[in-house]
Amino acid sequence: MFQLNPTNTFDVLIKSWQEALKEAYFIRKQVFVQEQGVPENMELDEFDPTAKHALAYQGVLCVGTGRLVHLDNHHAQIGRMAVLSTFRNQGIGSAILSSLVALAKAEGVLTLILHSQVSAIPFYTKIGFIAKGPVYDEAGIAHRNMILSLAKMIE
Repeated sequence: MFQLNPTNTFDVLIKSWQEALKEAYFIRKQVFVQEQGVPENMELDEFDPTAKHALAYQGVLCVGTGRLVHLDNHHAQIGRMAVLSTFRNQGIGSAILSSLVALAKAEGVLTLILHSQVSAIPFYTKIGFIAKGPVYDEAGIAHRNMILSLAKMIE
């Protein structure tokens, strides 16, 4: 359990897609489709069923999500990070990200990558992700690849 302040706590749980589908998709639809204009048909993909999904709960209400997709035995990708607008800037996104990084370490992942919206690069930089390569368009939004080496953290 992560403590935001003395009266405001939340939990981050790791779930399969079957367990996470309704809540994760609701949040992703709110954030990506409705707020950011991502086409709805791009929001779900072939990686969801095999990914591990982190869901943040404030009481019984799911307020944020993210996922970890294994690319091979030593490389994984974090993605679909989203927190409902009224719950942002409370440390929920950081807790989701930290949970996914910890999960990746526990599963022997050596390198994490992600496609960051350019506006979110400072958020990921705080825990050690490094921006690599050019800015590109993904779903009409400027993105840049980021990488985090876990090899030194696991040793």
